[in-house]
This record gives sequence, structure tokens and C-alpha cells, in this order.
Amino acid sequence: MKAIIPLAGKGTRLRPHTYLTPKPLLRVAGRPVMSYVLDDLLAVGVHEIVFIVGYLRDAVETYIREAYPQVRAYFEEQAALNGTAGAVKLAQPYVDEDVLIVFVDTLFEADLSLIERCPPDWAGIIWAKEVEDYQRFGVIVTDNQGFMTRIVEKPSEPVSRLANIGVYYVRDYPLFFEGVEATLARDPGPGGEYYITDAFQYMIDRGARIHTAPVDGWYDCGKPETLIETNRHLLERGLALVPGATAGVEVKEPVRVEEDVVLRDSVIGPNVTVERGAQLIGSRVRDSIIGAGARLEGVDLEGSLVGCRTVVRNFRGRLNVADDSEVVA
Repeated sequence: MKAIIPLAGKGTRLRPHTYLTPKPLLRVAGRPVMSYVLDDLLAVGVHEIVFIVGYLRDAVETYIREAYPQVRAYFEEQAALNGTAGAVKLAQPYVDEDVLIVFVDTLFEADLSLIERCPPDWAGIIWAKEVEDYQRFGVIVTDNQGFMTRIVEKPSEPVSRLANIGVYYVRDYPLFFEGVEATLARDPGPGGEYYITDAFQYMIDRGARIHTAPVDGWYDCGKPETLIETNRHLLERGLALVPGATAGVEVKEPVRVEEDVVLRDSVIGPNVTVERGAQLIGSRVRDSIIGAGARLEGVDLEGSLVGCRTVVRNFRGRLNVADDSEVVA
């Protein structure tokens, strides 16, 4: 089985970090966001992946080739950011069998092994998460057997609470790409974009059966505040790394403090990742991610993202600052 991963976007909601680092390579709980998804794909037997790249593509390609040499990777550039349908269309020449399509703005806990048990009359699977705030999402309407009948973007009425999380398995790939072609032939939707969900609707309108599968967890990595929330979840699920006892240092779990971190006269946590080589001196940090090699002196931070090799002195409050910066209050 192959996979398609669209990641050409600029990640504007995560600026200033994405001025220097592509959004999929921003780190949470000590690892790039993309790495969690790639590991899940490898676990279900995916070894060929088409990456739809664009913004800061060289950094993405270098990371994938170095960190995942076992993946047969193809890279196609989405020069015009014309939406998710435009992105997957670029992968069509590589697709000659069933395929997974995964967006890496979020992390998820889903049973992808369902693909192996998929009955032959299913044309595909869409994973979804039941949510209360349905008006924020595209929601999937199903029949009484759990098969999709339509997707409604940000409904004003509670037609469904099953939010589309952006993970799809497509068995009937010829019909799917026929739907992509039909979508691209119509007028674009809001923002001048074409949406992959319209291709799935095309399939259903022609009799395809696409099943909706649940997920146990769905965690957004697309904004600073949600990246920090996802950090907490990952630390609580086993990625915490507590430093040894040090005089003058108080640790409030969960935290992840990596190798070669210097802690002195500080309070760390809860929900803090401090990457390797950082220094925290006379500081208090909670609900934050501190990049490798950063130096914090006399600060009191919460809800903050501090880039690698950044120096912060005498600052109190929330901070969102990219790599190689200096903040002196």
C-alpha cells in the first residue's frame, strides 16, 4: 500500500516558527510532528509515500531522506496552493493500488489495521472523531450502517458530530481520481480552493460505499496553543522524561527534559518539554516547549513556544519566538 501526504502549506498560524521551519517539522514532545504519522504508516506496511511539497520543500526532503531512508519517497511540488484536491491530483501518476491519504496538521489514535479487514465492497474508509463543537469542522453524515452519505462543512445545525480528521483509505482509486478531476473542473470553493471531500462525495453519488471509522484521539498541531495541548497529551501517554534530582530544582510532572539540559534554581512543569542542551537558570516554566540549545535566565513563562538557540532574560508571561532570537525584558 502507498500513501499520499500533502504538506505544501505555509503554516501561517504557527508563525514566526514557520518562517524558518516547515510546519510538519515543528517539534512536540521532542519529535517532529510528521514523525509520529510516518511511524504509524510504516507500522501498517506503507513503504512508498508521495509527499506533496511546496513551502520550504528542501528542509522537508532532507529530513525524510535522512530520518526515514527505508521509505521510498517521491516529491511533487504544489506550485499553486489550490486546495487538497489539487494536492492529491499531483500524486495520481504514482498511484496504481489502494492508497492512504494523511494530512499531518494533527496527530491521531486510529486503528489503521482496519484496512486489512476491510470487506471487498467497501470503496474506502474515512476516520472521524465525535466532537461537541461541530460548527468548527467538516462533519460526516452517515446512514444507519455507518457509511458516509455526505460531508457538511461547518454546519450551523447539528446534522452530525463526526468531525473529518483528514485520514482516508481509498480502495477504489480510479473512481476517486475521477472525482478529483470532476472537482477540479468545477468552480473553486471558498478561498479559491478545491477540496478532496468533494471527490469523496462524487464517489458516493455513484454508488461507492465509504465507511466511517472512529478514532480514540485527535490532537491538533496547527496553532501554538493546540501544539502545547498536544505536548501534554504525549507526555501523559509515555513520552515524559523526568530529570534526576537536582538541588534547587522543582519538577512538576509531566515533563520531558532531554540530555545535556542544565537546570538551576528553577521550577519546571507541568506540561513542559525542554530539548537537549537548553539551560534554565532561576526560571519558572509551565505549559511550554523549549527548543534545543535555548537559554532562559530569570524568566517566568507559561503557554510559550521558544525556538532553538534562543536567549530569553527577565521575561514574564507568554512568549512565541522563533529560532536564534534574543528577548531581554
